[in-house]
Amino acid sequence: MTRQAIGEALAARLYAAEAAVDLALFETASLAAALPSARADAYLSAVAGQRAFDGAAASISALAEARSHLVQTHNTLAALARKLGLDAVAVGPLDKPGDPPPLRHGQGTLIGANLVNNTLMNTDNKTLPDNPNVC
Repeated sequence: MTRQAIGEALAARLYAAEAAVDLALFETASLAAALPSARADAYLSAVAGQRAFDGAAASISALAEARSHLVQTHNTLAALARKLGLDAVAVGPLDKPGDPPPLRHGQGTLIGANLVNNTLMNTDNKTLPDNPNVC
Protein backbone atom coordinates (compact mmCIF):
# COMPACT_ATOMS: atom_id res chain seq x y z
CA MET A 1 0.00 0.00 0.00
CA THR A 2 1.39 3.43 -0.94
CA ARG A 3 1.64 6.42 1.38
CA GLN A 4 -0.93 8.18 -0.81
CA ALA A 5 -3.41 5.31 -0.41
CA ILE A 6 -2.79 5.18 3.34
CA GLY A 7 -3.33 8.94 3.56
CA GLU A 8 -6.58 8.72 1.60
CA ALA A 9 -7.85 5.90 3.84
CA LEU A 10 -7.04 7.92 6.96
CA ALA A 11 -8.68 11.02 5.48
CA ALA A 12 -11.86 9.03 4.84
CA ARG A 13 -11.93 7.73 8.42
CA LEU A 14 -11.21 11.20 9.82
CA TYR A 15 -14.04 12.72 7.79
CA ALA A 16 -16.42 9.97 8.97
CA ALA A 17 -15.44 10.57 12.61
CA GLU A 18 -15.90 14.35 12.24
CA ALA A 19 -19.30 13.93 10.61
CA ALA A 20 -20.40 11.45 13.31
CA VAL A 21 -19.45 13.82 16.14
CA ASP A 22 -21.15 16.76 14.39
CA LEU A 23 -24.35 14.73 13.96
CA ALA A 24 -24.22 13.53 17.58
CA LEU A 25 -23.73 17.11 18.73
CA PHE A 26 -26.69 18.27 16.64
CA GLU A 27 -28.98 15.50 17.91
CA THR A 28 -27.96 16.00 21.55
CA ALA A 29 -28.46 19.75 21.33
CA SER A 30 -31.90 19.12 19.78
CA LEU A 31 -32.76 16.85 22.70
CA ALA A 32 -31.61 19.44 25.23
CA ALA A 33 -33.65 22.12 23.47
CA ALA A 34 -36.79 19.94 23.57
CA LEU A 35 -36.58 19.06 27.27
CA PRO A 36 -37.90 22.33 28.78
CA SER A 37 -40.97 22.49 26.53
CA ALA A 38 -41.65 18.77 27.07
CA ARG A 39 -41.57 19.36 30.83
CA ALA A 40 -43.94 22.32 30.50
CA ASP A 41 -46.27 20.43 28.12
CA ALA A 42 -46.49 17.59 30.67
CA TYR A 43 -47.38 20.10 33.44
CA LEU A 44 -44.39 19.07 35.56
CA SER A 45 -42.51 21.29 38.00
CA ALA A 46 -39.09 22.68 37.16
CA VAL A 47 -37.58 20.13 39.55
CA ALA A 48 -38.85 17.24 37.42
CA GLY A 49 -36.41 16.28 34.71
CA GLN A 50 -33.55 18.48 35.92
CA ARG A 51 -31.18 15.50 36.09
CA ALA A 52 -32.07 14.62 32.49
CA PHE A 53 -31.36 18.20 31.40
CA ASP A 54 -28.05 18.16 33.31
CA GLY A 55 -27.12 14.91 31.57
CA ALA A 56 -27.94 16.29 28.12
CA ALA A 57 -25.99 19.49 28.84
CA ALA A 58 -22.97 17.47 30.05
CA SER A 59 -23.19 15.36 26.89
CA ILE A 60 -23.09 18.50 24.73
CA SER A 61 -19.99 19.66 26.60
CA ALA A 62 -18.28 16.28 26.18
CA LEU A 63 -19.13 16.16 22.47
CA ALA A 64 -17.79 19.69 21.97
CA GLU A 65 -14.55 18.62 23.63
CA ALA A 66 -14.41 15.49 21.44
CA ARG A 67 -14.92 17.69 18.37
CA SER A 68 -12.05 19.91 19.48
CA HIS A 69 -9.78 16.88 19.80
CA LEU A 70 -10.75 15.72 16.31
CA VAL A 71 -9.94 19.17 14.91
CA GLN A 72 -6.51 18.94 16.56
CA THR A 73 -6.09 15.47 15.03
CA HIS A 74 -7.14 16.84 11.64
CA ASN A 75 -4.56 19.64 11.84
CA THR A 76 -1.81 17.25 12.98
CA LEU A 77 -2.52 14.81 10.14
CA ALA A 78 -2.67 17.66 7.62
CA ALA A 79 0.77 18.87 8.76
CA LEU A 80 2.16 15.35 8.51
CA ALA A 81 0.68 14.94 5.03
CA ARG A 82 2.38 18.17 3.92
CA LYS A 83 5.72 16.95 5.31
CA LEU A 84 5.33 13.72 3.37
CA GLY A 85 4.33 15.53 0.18
CA LEU A 86 0.72 14.34 0.31
CA ASP A 87 -0.90 17.77 -0.06
CA ALA A 88 -3.81 16.46 -2.16
CA VAL A 89 -5.17 14.07 0.50
CA ALA A 90 -8.84 15.01 1.09
CA VAL A 91 -12.15 13.20 1.21
CA GLY A 92 -15.68 14.52 1.48
CA PRO A 93 -16.88 18.12 1.54
CA LEU A 94 -14.12 20.58 2.30
CA ASP A 95 -15.59 22.91 4.88
CA LYS A 96 -13.02 25.64 5.24
CA PRO A 97 -13.53 28.99 6.98
CA GLY A 98 -15.49 31.29 4.69
CA ASP A 99 -17.28 28.45 2.88
CA PRO A 100 -21.09 28.39 3.09
CA PRO A 101 -22.24 25.97 5.80
CA PRO A 102 -23.75 22.61 4.87
CA LEU A 103 -27.54 22.40 4.84
CA ARG A 104 -29.62 19.59 6.29
CA HIS A 105 -31.74 17.59 3.87
CA GLY A 106 -33.83 14.69 5.08
CA GLN A 107 -32.80 12.60 8.09
CA GLY A 108 -29.20 13.31 9.02
CA THR A 109 -27.97 13.94 5.49
CA LEU A 110 -25.79 16.98 4.93
CA ILE A 111 -25.58 18.54 1.49
CA GLY A 112 -23.68 21.56 0.27
CA ALA A 113 -25.45 24.89 -0.10
CA ASN A 114 -24.45 25.07 -3.77
CA LEU A 115 -26.50 21.92 -4.49
CA VAL A 116 -29.61 23.46 -2.96
CA ASN A 117 -29.25 26.75 -4.82
CA ASN A 118 -29.05 24.93 -8.15
CA THR A 119 -32.53 23.46 -7.62
CA LEU A 120 -34.43 26.74 -7.07
CA MET A 121 -37.45 26.99 -9.33
CA ASN A 122 -37.80 30.09 -11.49
CA THR A 123 -41.15 31.40 -10.26
CA ASP A 124 -42.55 34.91 -10.04
CA ASN A 125 -42.65 36.88 -6.77
CA LYS A 126 -39.88 35.04 -4.98
CA THR A 127 -37.06 36.59 -2.97
CA LEU A 128 -33.70 35.75 -4.49
CA PRO A 129 -30.58 35.13 -2.37
CA ASP A 130 -28.62 38.33 -1.73
CA ASN A 131 -31.60 40.39 -2.98
CA PRO A 132 -34.18 41.52 -0.41
CA ASN A 133 -36.50 42.82 -3.15
CA VAL A 134 -39.27 40.72 -4.63
CA CYS A 135 -38.89 40.00 -8.35
